[in-house]
Amino acid sequence: MFEPAATERGPSGLADWPRPFVFRAMHLDGHTFAPAQRFHFDINLFDTKTPAAAYLVLTFAQLAREGLGPARRRVELERVERLNQRGEASGVVFESGSIREQDGAGLALDLAASGERVSRVRVRFVTPTELKSGQQVAARPQFGVLAARVRDRISTLRKLYGAGPLEIDFRAFGEHAAAVKMTRCQIGSVDIQRRSSRTGQLHPIGGFVGFAEYEGELGEFVPYLRAAQWTGVGRQTVWGKGQIAVEVG
Repeated sequence: MFEPAATERGPSGLADWPRPFVFRAMHLDGHTFAPAQRFHFDINLFDTKTPAAAYLVLTFAQLAREGLGPARRRVELERVERLNQRGEASGVVFESGSIREQDGAGLALDLAASGERVSRVRVRFVTPTELKSGQQVAARPQFGVLAARVRDRISTLRKLYGAGPLEIDFRAFGEHAAAVKMTRCQIGSVDIQRRSSRTGQLHPIGGFVGFAEYEGELGEFVPYLRAAQWTGVGRQTVWGKGQIAVEVG
């Protein structure tokens, strides 16, 4: 789960599979916690084929005993909750040292267009984001590039961990997305590095943050953008990059 090596050639020629989860822990950046002080973080999990939630509970319970943070301070995993589509607690997976709910129903995100006409969308890039266009990193989040990377990530996760790749016309999707205009863009570059606790090496995890506004026939894309709020988009999403928020209208 944490280092998924492909046994065969993956989607789009991937040598190694993307991990079936992303962390959401930006609110912990730069914080120090006193003894007995509680903190939380989120994980969005996409593996529907295995009892992955139980594996994650066991993993983080062990990490807690070994210690977290630069000084490897010991902590205690107290509780794991499922969240609903509004981000509210909807069930208890783990509490008081025991797994309560191993195979609870996850979220089902509908990618079908609602039929409602949508002509304006604002996308906020909450954490550093990098979008590849061809062999290069895009300087600006043009909608055609953004929508294609969202589509490809969702399809890859579905193929590897869910019901199979998207059954859509990828070319038509891309052509429709390319017709959407970016009307406003306010982004800035952020330079961040993380140090691997295993190798000691520094890895760049920067990108752009800010927002972009788009106009056009956006109805078919809104469900994908909303799904991308859970999956992230672009490079290194597992470490929290590529988190977006979507405002319609």
